[in-house]
Amino acid sequence: MTLLQYLGPDEPFPPTATALEYPNGLLAVTDDLAIDRLIEAYRRGIFPWFEDPQPVLWWSPDPRSVLPVDGLHVSRSLRRTLRQDRFRLSVDTAFAEVMHACAGERNGQRGTWINQRMLDAYCALHRRGCAHSIEVRDNDGELVGGLYGVALGGTFFGESMFSRRSDASKVALVALLRLLERGGARLVDCQVESDHLNSMGARNICRTDFEQWLARNQVIDIPSSAWHLPDRCGELL
Repeated sequence: MTLLQYLGPDEPFPPTATALEYPNGLLAVTDDLAIDRLIEAYRRGIFPWFEDPQPVLWWSPDPRSVLPVDGLHVSRSLRRTLRQDRFRLSVDTAFAEVMHACAGERNGQRGTWINQRMLDAYCALHRRGCAHSIEVRDNDGELVGGLYGVALGGTFFGESMFSRRSDASKVALVALLRLLERGGARLVDCQVESDHLNSMGARNICRTDFEQWLARNQVIDIPSSAWHLPDRCGELL
């Protein structure tokens, strides 16, 4: 029987092969959500997911949902949205606001797992230059969609997205993939499979293949100059 490990502040993560089968990928528990711990986790394909007041739960699911940067599928209807040029784009101008929007209520349901500890930790990662946001605004400047995640090596680890207008989160994803392609990145980690992401080109791979991918592409460094976008979404076509 595999036993879940409760790690002290200086204890490293165990091998991901020891993660539980149910719930899928639960690997370890900590009290801390320190920045160095977060970076170590992402380099190994591990991410936190928990609800306050729980301790921090760390996950490495198998299989893993990924979206190759060169594998994005843009539907005919989404191309039409881009051609209509209804949205403005920006990068890293409202990171905390994007996180708050991702954490908010959706369709009358309670907010997500993005709690204050997560907000504080990822905003600290953003200040360190490891976490980034894509913002989608309407022509009046209102934030209507976006996403955020962590960029390390040749991988962008997507954390969450939101949409207050039809197709706004999809536009954010298209913008992200265009940016990553220009910066030399190869893969977006989507963590867990969803129909929405599958429709845009995501697919499942086994944990071993995912970790081998991370190891091979650690040397890739997305230049800071890559983190910008055209002002108008129509320019993504």
